[in-house]
Amino acid sequence: MKRLRRLALMLFTLAALAAATLFVVVQPGVTPRPSTPPAADAQRLREDVKRLSVDFYPRSYDRPENLERVATYLRAEFERAGARVGDQPVIVEGQTYRNVVARFGPDTGPLRVIGAHYDSYADTGVDSGDPRGYSPRTHTPGADDNASGVAGLLELARMLGRAPPSRPVELVAYTLEEPPHFRSEHMGSAWHARALRAQGREVEFMLSLEMIGRFSDRPGSQTYPVPGMHRLYSDRGDFVVVVGRMGDFGLTRKIKAAMAGATPLPVHSINAPPLLVQGVDFSDHLSYWREGFPALMIGDTAFLRSRRYHQPDDTYETLDYARMAQVVQGAYAAATAP
Repeated sequence: MKRLRRLALMLFTLAALAAATLFVVVQPGVTPRPSTPPAADAQRLREDVKRLSVDFYPRSYDRPENLERVATYLRAEFERAGARVGDQPVIVEGQTYRNVVARFGPDTGPLRVIGAHYDSYADTGVDSGDPRGYSPRTHTPGADDNASGVAGLLELARMLGRAPPSRPVELVAYTLEEPPHFRSEHMGSAWHARALRAQGREVEFMLSLEMIGRFSDRPGSQTYPVPGMHRLYSDRGDFVVVVGRMGDFGLTRKIKAAMAGATPLPVHSINAPPLLVQGVDFSDHLSYWREGFPALMIGDTAFLRSRRYHQPDDTYETLDYARMAQVVQGAYAAATAP
């Protein structure tokens, strides 16, 4: 009898631990917070992704003249949307790049930051086979990664211009997220986060828009970095995910509720230690964690869904702009949530 009681207690404990893990990691049962954000323009998103991935190709660190062209374009679009716009110089190894910062709402109060990197991946150690020194084989078009996030940022600026927020919001287009500066102090987001810390600015949250344009309804189209995770989520790449560390549990629930209440697009979430779940810290939000700010990533799960990740066929024709527009509407709901 004692042995049966011990076994029952062990099973109960394991079940309780599993339930607690599910609650903390997956956040089931988050109640959507209904809202009606302005409509995001799917056709305009497509046009911006095409311009970034075709007209400004390649957008890699070794093509600073193209990154400068992108920054000039982004500044003009932010100004056209009605933002107060500024540049932040990013000086790396003697070369000057820049972040472009668009401000909406009041000047004072806890800041909400939403950002996306406008550079794209390049494997400069491989022969391009092209007299120009680059080709899609070495310098990817970067439509989903991350022209999609930047196009989303531009459309979000237009929406905020039409329906301004009651709280201060900064939209930041970052330079130098990709290798060789990935996860380093040279990332444009690291420069921005350090500046906020030096200014003593209170940051309510930061959201990184990292690849928001690839979706699939095909069974098995979604993979996961840890065995068994498919039992907690969908096996179809038909959702957007909100990603955070364990300490940002409450913020994750808030952003998830805002996004889930804005459109019909499924919104999943995860809070997990980066050491245990690969990819949790693979974007610009990491720079804000390092400065002690709460930050999350919003994305389509990148290489866990897309075989086109960092490949020549990451092109603008392959993205789902209707669902991408829903992601942007969700981001607007998060940016303007009470």
